[in-house]
Amino acid sequence: MNGPPPAAFPAFDVGKRDRADALTIVGLTVAYRMRGRERDVLQDVTLRVKRGEAYGLVGESGCGKSTAALAVLRYLPRNGRVKAGRISIGGQDVASLDADALRRMRANAVSMVYQDPGRALNPSLTIARQVSEAFEASGATAADALARTVEMLRRVRIASPERVMESYPHQLSGGMQQRVVIAMALACNPELLILDEPTTGLDATVEAEVLDLIAQLRAELGTAVLFISHNLAVIGRMCDRVGVLYAGKLVEEGATRDVFARPRHPYTVGLLRCLPSAGRSKDAGRLDTIPGSLPLPGTVTQGCIYADRCKLADERCLRDAPPPYRVAASNGDQMARCHYHERAIDLPRATPDAVSESAAPNRTSVALRARNVSKTFRVGNEQVRAVHDVSLDLAEGETLGLVGESGSGKTTLAKLLLGLLSPDEGATLELDGAALPARVTRRNDAQVKSLQIVFQNPDSALNRAHSVRRLIARSLAKLASLRGAEKEARLQSLAESVRLPERYLGSRTRQLSGGLKQRVAIARAFAGDPRVVVCDEPTSALDVSVQAAILNLLADLQRERGVSYVFISHDLNIVRYLSDRIAVLYLGRIMEIGRAADVFGGPQHPYTEALLSSVPTLGDGAQEKRIRLSGELPSAANPPSGCVFHTRCPRKLGAICEQQAPPDADAGDGHRIRCHIPVEELRALQWAPGPAQLDGTQT
Repeated sequence: MNGPPPAAFPAFDVGKRDRADALTIVGLTVAYRMRGRERDVLQDVTLRVKRGEAYGLVGESGCGKSTAALAVLRYLPRNGRVKAGRISIGGQDVASLDADALRRMRANAVSMVYQDPGRALNPSLTIARQVSEAFEASGATAADALARTVEMLRRVRIASPERVMESYPHQLSGGMQQRVVIAMALACNPELLILDEPTTGLDATVEAEVLDLIAQLRAELGTAVLFISHNLAVIGRMCDRVGVLYAGKLVEEGATRDVFARPRHPYTVGLLRCLPSAGRSKDAGRLDTIPGSLPLPGTVTQGCIYADRCKLADERCLRDAPPPYRVAASNGDQMARCHYHERAIDLPRATPDAVSESAAPNRTSVALRARNVSKTFRVGNEQVRAVHDVSLDLAEGETLGLVGESGSGKTTLAKLLLGLLSPDEGATLELDGAALPARVTRRNDAQVKSLQIVFQNPDSALNRAHSVRRLIARSLAKLASLRGAEKEARLQSLAESVRLPERYLGSRTRQLSGGLKQRVAIARAFAGDPRVVVCDEPTSALDVSVQAAILNLLADLQRERGVSYVFISHDLNIVRYLSDRIAVLYLGRIMEIGRAADVFGGPQHPYTEALLSSVPTLGDGAQEKRIRLSGELPSAANPPSGCVFHTRCPRKLGAICEQQAPPDADAGDGHRIRCHIPVEELRALQWAPGPAQLDGTQT
């Protein structure tokens, strides 16, 4: 927090934490100074997190969630300041603490876990040094800190802590890095743990493990949690209460079950409607989105800040800002800043299924064919086979979803198809029936334009110094047939097709939101009329409304242009929505492939079953059939014998799984499962009533 401190600074009293809420925020207003004027990014926010409670904070990107967390820690950037309000941690006013007291508070009372664990870890220091430093900051000696580091790494479910302590961050998987960061955050046994999108980049099984870990540690240590996320299902699973932020204002708050079951603000309803429900596909119709966009900070000075996007808004909403209406709900009080909160309850909370207006595309012709594709890397003295003998066909106008844990070979396979990596000897690639050179440098211009990619992070693929117009125009410049006015018309058409308003064509990408940047990346990928587009986690960093808009856009472009997608994502509900077929990879091998409805509906490979059971969903009993996989993903340099999944399989039969590679069984209609368990037995196992949870042992 900025501004002059009080004349006398109290010392931070750790013992006082037992006598107050973990976090209290009253009337918080935070402003950033931008272009010579101050703009309020948080306005009169009041909330509290009780001791041992988990409180979720949700809303679109730019609504102020991370700003609230930074204000709590007094980590606001130089152009930010607290204009009004009070923040207390354990009953002590954060603004009143001097530098030493603030350091003691951060060392002993509050910790934060960020979205990207890689950025929170020093790449030049071992894990032992970094975790032990966290204990030393709390007053432990160097020897005691190392001993406690081993204990804490075991507590966060790291099986070989001594080995991990000797490692550097880049030698660990994303899930392992996140566990290390959580261990560092818990070193001081904090009263308050702030989690800012801690699972966004993790696959389904690792995400489930991290969430289980947080829940268990919270129960053991009595730690309060402020959980920031755009994943409503994760919030629904993890949090007792939830607050919904919109344009810097807390528009709804209450028990999570009450808010998600009977939301009283139209914005909350809109967020819930954006989610692709379990089992929903693009053939059932478009996903709902929230029309319009967030207002710029400080631009709404009268009336309800959500009025321009609200279906219930009238003259009263434009004239009078709604007060916080409080009503009794099933699990406590529920607050909503809406004049018509009683009517908001009756708004539909799910997008109705609809029959697709366009006929299903003809998928008889194969756009891309891959046969016997393998890729071996040499790492030191080891041979690491990242992709092992993969064969697949991608039909025209079809979406093939690639799923599996991090390290399963999804991105490596995509790079092999794009020609960014060369496959091992014996592989063949074909595009529209013609041989496709393995390396992109040996492909002609038409072949290069035919295969494009949309990355997870558009910032890494777009030059921040160039305008949107120039970025798209450079891709169009490769089309020799386009000149002058025709080229400009094509650029305008591309921008319109990806729903990119013309006013943004002159902007630099650094001036755009994440959703707009992704639209620019998609426009550039489609500039050359591609036959195949690889989408590598294109929506994982986007909030639910922007995510729904991008998924609708990809589905629309596919229907209009007949393009084929290879779609990679950790979010299996998104994969189910967009994909016609799904391939499940494990250690570079396809364990299951088939139509999306068949893969999700069963029978399923035990690995697929575990992946699907790990996906958090809204609603009671969402995790009743959670299957925990034992151990870590084996090394591709030394894969297990027999079935490579047998070391973690909850349905392992015995010696046959350890000694023999499983057959590729036909489950009908092109659905194939690589497993020793017969297809009918798999179907019976997955539909028979049984224990609520499998823990990696035979059932």
